[in-house]
Amino acid sequence: MFPLVHFVRHGQTDWNAELRFQGQVEIDINDTGRMQARRNGRALAHLIDDPSGFEFVASPLRRTRETMELVRAEMGLPAADYRTDSRLVEVHFGDWQGFTIEEIEQARPGAGARRDRDKWGFLPPGRDAESYADLAARVRGWMDEIENPTVCVTHGGVIRAVFLIAGRLDRHAAAAMTVPQDRVLRLTDGKLEWL
Repeated sequence: MFPLVHFVRHGQTDWNAELRFQGQVEIDINDTGRMQARRNGRALAHLIDDPSGFEFVASPLRRTRETMELVRAEMGLPAADYRTDSRLVEVHFGDWQGFTIEEIEQARPGAGARRDRDKWGFLPPGRDAESYADLAARVRGWMDEIENPTVCVTHGGVIRAVFLIAGRLDRHAAAAMTVPQDRVLRLTDGKLEWL
């Protein structure tokens, strides 16, 4: 059983708005993303009476770090007082990073259909590419080490992996789910709930 964890997806980026595969490319959050981060910080301030017992951890990518810093500022905490963990970075989409599925289909007809057949196990072409199954293995390693209540700012793929690891969704449903950027996800007693 995992301790209490509040997950926050990073705020929106321009690439999110354009439906581009971001993966591990460094992209900044936009003004909408900053508003989402602040909203999530206010929500966490109401949910957590005493944050002193909580660990704060983020993916080391810029979009998650900026989101964490805005969240912490809204909670009345020093913005930079958190740690990062590389196991929380987004899934690496290989050669697909930076492209929309439409652009990929134009260059390689049928690529989207191949991915859709097994989105969880699909490995995009290119160096360093990962499947969601690969991602889930590294996220599981991080989750197994959680000892204290935690606030985690991460990515959509990581949150999909959390749903699978916690046994709330199977691999097909986890791969297909929408992950909002303006809500907090609470994991407690093995249950996941969007707040």
